Amino acid sequence: MSVEMPLWRAISFFRVLALTYAVLRYFHSYLEYLHPVSGWIYLGVLTLWTIASTRAFANPHRCSRYVLGADLTLVVTGIVMSGIIDTPARIHAGALTLPTIWAAGTVLGFAGKGGWQAAAFAGGVIGVANFAGHGGITGDNVHNIVLLMVAGCAIGYVMELARASEAALVRALQVEAATRERERLSRDIHDGVLQVLALVQRREGDVGELGRLAGEQERALRALMTGGPLSRRSTGAEQDLRALLTPYADERITVSAPGTPVLLPGRVADELAAAVGAAVDNVHRHAGEQARAWILIEDEPEAVTVSIRDDGPGYPAGRLGEAEQAGRLGVTQSIRGRLLDLGGSAELYSAPGEGVEVELRVPREGK
Repeated sequence: MSVEMPLWRAISFFRVLALTYAVLRYFHSYLEYLHPVSGWIYLGVLTLWTIASTRAFANPHRCSRYVLGADLTLVVTGIVMSGIIDTPARIHAGALTLPTIWAAGTVLGFAGKGGWQAAAFAGGVIGVANFAGHGGITGDNVHNIVLLMVAGCAIGYVMELARASEAALVRALQVEAATRERERLSRDIHDGVLQVLALVQRREGDVGELGRLAGEQERALRALMTGGPLSRRSTGAEQDLRALLTPYADERITVSAPGTPVLLPGRVADELAAAVGAAVDNVHRHAGEQARAWILIEDEPEAVTVSIRDDGPGYPAGRLGEAEQAGRLGVTQSIRGRLLDLGGSAELYSAPGEGVEVELRVPREGK
């Protein structure tokens, strides 16, 4: 719902209350008028118009300039009629006009639709009508018009701020959504294309294997460019995390998992496995050819935790920040970014000569 909608509903409600006040006020003193029947006719028209325009004044899209123009015309007509059907003595004594405070609803409508400048215009027109048709430039008239314009301009300014704030919020949400999508694409490219290119740099020969990997990444890139899903992504039933992580086991990497299935929603399992894959790739690239690594899966009632630990050389404090500034975003996006998107956490612990430990934790749904 728009942030300005409550103000519009308040304006619509105010018009009904103001109409009730105008009718009761006239009922109390209509016998003192020169032409009381004319006053009743005007208030009847005012009542019908208020009922007919209630929905319009409750929504800025329905409250068109034609509705506001008719509203302002009705107010000016009532003010001029008041100067004709009332007695000069009552007017001189400060008698109210036929629309009384209902005129404020018109100014508020202009304020909501066009801001403080439109409110000042409507207040000015009503002020001229009071000076020309109902008592002239008197202290009461000046006082009432000043209050009307101040209130209208204040509400108009608030409306403008509300619209600007809402527009800024929408832009911020759009930027955030675009940033998250860019991060997702960066993760996919990092996990696929960039890793294959790194493999090409490290390997010699085996042209057939490199060609197969290049073909897979071509298909992955085409899927990203067309908005299609990557083949490894799943949106269906639950998956056993053990089945996704045990393939990482080899002569250097040991995978320890519970004896029972570790079930997670398909997308969560895929993203967690991809984060583990990024951590394992870091082990291959940075821990050294003789380093070993251990992957431990822990299935708890509240969350699933996967720890990846190696006995490599580790890294000094501040190395991750330097890597991020240099454009190497493996940890930032492929690991931490994925876990943040899942509502989980990724913690990295390391010191020179003590290896690296990565702890990935994903809460279970509803926990």
